[in-house]
Amino acid sequence: MTEVESSPVMPEWAKPRDKNAPPSDGKSVIAALKKTAFVVGTALICFAAARNTITWHVERVWGASGDLWQGWWAKFHSLFGGDQFLLTVVGTNVVTFVVFWLFNAFYLFVDLTGWPKWVLQYKIQDGTNQPLDHKKLLRAVKLVLFNQIVVGGLFSIVLYPVYTWRGCPLGPELPTFQWVLFEIAIFTLVEEVGFYYSHRLFHHPRIYRFVHKIHHEWTAPIGVVALYAHPLEHLCSNLCPIVLGPLLMGSHIATAWMWFALAIMTTVNTHSGYHLPFMPSPEAHDFHHLKFTQNYGVLGVLDRLHGTDVMFRNSKVYDRHIMLLGLTPLKQTYPDNPKKGSPNKSK
Repeated sequence: MTEVESSPVMPEWAKPRDKNAPPSDGKSVIAALKKTAFVVGTALICFAAARNTITWHVERVWGASGDLWQGWWAKFHSLFGGDQFLLTVVGTNVVTFVVFWLFNAFYLFVDLTGWPKWVLQYKIQDGTNQPLDHKKLLRAVKLVLFNQIVVGGLFSIVLYPVYTWRGCPLGPELPTFQWVLFEIAIFTLVEEVGFYYSHRLFHHPRIYRFVHKIHHEWTAPIGVVALYAHPLEHLCSNLCPIVLGPLLMGSHIATAWMWFALAIMTTVNTHSGYHLPFMPSPEAHDFHHLKFTQNYGVLGVLDRLHGTDVMFRNSKVYDRHIMLLGLTPLKQTYPDNPKKGSPNKSK
């Protein structure tokens, strides 16, 4: 498959390492799989621990009995009067809409106000979107709202009979927590396959300028841009890959909502333009927006398999493609041009 030509402009931080520098660790499919397993596994373990801890504290403070999650879901389920159509169509759109804009609120506030100042030190592409172009932002917001309300709304209506035909549970009884964790792991792998190949297809020269070029107007993305795409792309690359997993597994609607929320928060983070502490690294997809022909996937497994991350792995940015577990920005830990004698000079 022929790829679109990359941008000729290459910032200092995106330039290849010195040829004499030692190679980075994990330049194999196995390394990518290990990294993927670590990220997914850590997220699931943290979620499980948080679930048990929060439940225990809530039960202790308020004296609740039984499974709080089950009780909360039953109350939420009753809000729709047991109407399966409203639950699937209206409920799904409300949940995804609220999660997207609530999670984006923080990033939008920082981008529009430049405050709090300490957040700016974690910006990946320094000097970009400062100040943010309001007209460009407004154009993006309009298309995002269209995709969410019109495209997403129609898609959920069409999906409803498929969801019921598949026998996906819509009732007040939730699946076991262990089964939910297993399903989310499967969803993650299904999304990687669906997103990688659909995304790469939209980069084909005969398609790119008509569809995917819209999304790449932002070479330095912000959170809202996660859904700033041609409606056809939004349908094929944003909606279908995350819905396919729950359909294949015949998942409960509540599990699907949990997965949709997780997927939305992940894509907003990868488009945010900030590599914040204790958040999954957004470096790979940010690099994709800069160079266009690298890092098509979500996890990086298929990029490693197909060799569509070679430029990225040979760039200085790759050293920063880790979860930041401290408060020191990775740009300081792995600077573009380390001083002579620095322990990171080979990076």
